[in-house]
Amino acid sequence: MADLPFEMFHNRLQKLARHLDKQARKRGVSCYRLYDHDLPEFPFCIDRYADALYVAEYKRRHGMDEESHALWLQRCLQQISISLGASPDKIFTKLRQRKPGRGGQYQKAEAVQQQFFSVAENGLSFWVNLTDYLDTGLFLDHRDTRALVRSQSQQKRVLNLFAYTGSFSVYAAAGGASAVTTVDLSATYLQWARRNLQLNGFIVPERNEATTNALQFVQADVMQYLPTVGDARFDIIVMDPPTFSNSKRMNDILDVQRDHPFLIREALRILSPEGVLYFSTNFSRFSMDPVLQESCDCKDITKATTPFDFTGRTTRFCFRMQKKSLS
Repeated sequence: MADLPFEMFHNRLQKLARHLDKQARKRGVSCYRLYDHDLPEFPFCIDRYADALYVAEYKRRHGMDEESHALWLQRCLQQISISLGASPDKIFTKLRQRKPGRGGQYQKAEAVQQQFFSVAENGLSFWVNLTDYLDTGLFLDHRDTRALVRSQSQQKRVLNLFAYTGSFSVYAAAGGASAVTTVDLSATYLQWARRNLQLNGFIVPERNEATTNALQFVQADVMQYLPTVGDARFDIIVMDPPTFSNSKRMNDILDVQRDHPFLIREALRILSPEGVLYFSTNFSRFSMDPVLQESCDCKDITKATTPFDFTGRTTRFCFRMQKKSLS
């Protein structure tokens, strides 16, 4: 009977893998979520990145001493390796706080190994790193939103705010955007965004210079950047702010619940008359400002943009917003 929980874990992993692996192959994606705390005894999030697995253990009060927990974790990883057919040297682990949002995305792990490899998604390629950062470089829950942006980007001026490693910028460029501006506070992630665009065959300027395909990169605090932009400058804006950020590089603290009205109003100001803003957040208790909703056309598209592997598993919200029509 002592092995019953692990037998249940094995059965659950195999059932999920059979279903999700098939769905992923059909959609042409190599990175997707396999398991997310489906069984309370095994509080892990397991994502597949090509032939590698990213296993994050949610921090909790498990009641074990350090040695007992290490032995339990080792056995769990052995079971994951067996159940999912993954080589042990292709399993990467992290201890993750169960908290909403991405406030820690700019933090590096203690030991930097620089183990980057490329993965495929919808015919595009992205560099990921499963060892050095709290996040991997590709937010899997935005896969369908990225595809939506690509489908609408032909000859559009696209602005990617809080861009992280620029995956939305890659999709926009691949969709034929006339210009793509990528804005992030981190020089590290802007460089990662450049590499992602180069990986997909786009010519990237070495500095903040426009090229023939008008790719621009801006290192800035978005709260400070937005007021400097002229009206009606962009046709599509993507904005996915962290839930909370107090980076030393910022002039103030960012709190998405408090600050989203300012961010959204400024983004709407710089949209073209028929432009679209895609605003998203992982803050589980997020509530859109009702006055803001009345002042623009706002549609909740969370369900429509939730990928197959995140159905019922995510607290992400996504909104499609436009200026109010004058007619």
